[in-house]
Amino acid sequence: MHPPPPGPLGDCLRDWEELQQDFHGIQETHRLYRLKLEELTKLQNNCTSSITRQKKQLQELALVLKKCKPSLPSEAEKAAQELENQIKERQGLFFDMEAYLPKQNGLYLSLVLGNVNVTLLSKQAKFAYKDEYEKFKLYLTIILILISFTCRFLLNSRVTDAAFNFLLVWYYCTLTIRESILINNGSRIKGWWVFHHYVSTFLSGVMLTWPDGLMYQKFRNQFLSFSMYQSFVQFLQYYYQSGCLYRLRALGERHTMDLTVEGFQSWMWRGLTFLLPFLFFGHFWQLFNALTLFNLARDPECKEWQKFHHQQHGSKKE
Repeated sequence: MHPPPPGPLGDCLRDWEELQQDFHGIQETHRLYRLKLEELTKLQNNCTSSITRQKKQLQELALVLKKCKPSLPSEAEKAAQELENQIKERQGLFFDMEAYLPKQNGLYLSLVLGNVNVTLLSKQAKFAYKDEYEKFKLYLTIILILISFTCRFLLNSRVTDAAFNFLLVWYYCTLTIRESILINNGSRIKGWWVFHHYVSTFLSGVMLTWPDGLMYQKFRNQFLSFSMYQSFVQFLQYYYQSGCLYRLRALGERHTMDLTVEGFQSWMWRGLTFLLPFLFFGHFWQLFNALTLFNLARDPECKEWQKFHHQQHGSKKE
């Protein structure tokens, strides 16, 4: 090999040689990575099929045990109960195992994302995504408080109202997607909580498409005030629940992927008593909103529900 010429060109050639050596190392590392990735995929498939097979056998065993339990002698009941508990414990272990295995997306995620694998394989990645979800809720709650306050007291424009309602639609849609991904990764989010966000998305869409008019203006201030209050309560609830969940995790009583929406023990009443008046007032306000909307729908000047009024006038003529 010829010695590099002096000057800047020589420096460039020396740097290139160093990069070449590093590149060969990178190629070898990438080759090993691809081999390990293929091995990982095979292990995932084997583990998934084995778990599926044993879960099916456990279900069959539990069904047989349930059928024969009433006819068992009294001395065998304890052994049968012990076996039942072991089956339930095994099912819980499978749930934790499946949190680290790729799984097929549910209907909602399949419609939104397609057949993309959303399973996070490392514990650190799961925690990071969960923490990001929690922070997302907190930051958006603060933003919603500020925007609803602005729309209620500073600006009276259908454009800004539409922007606020669009933000609500996007917020709840994003929550449903993120929660579905968290469920795929082992979070034990209750079904009613996710369903509540589906309903909230639909209702926010109704507010977004409600045309500006007399009925809208009659309900506008009430809705914005309620939105501001609801975001404030969610802000308080977040800090209360996150504190409770932190203590539960420290005591080892909750799953590490649980969210701030979950977890309740008797000692939590001490902090909850502060929140209860806010929560009850919010529920009563929701009932008041429903009654207000019902009265607006029956108002003779309401033009949004033409079919309803057409039927009303038709019944009066009869």
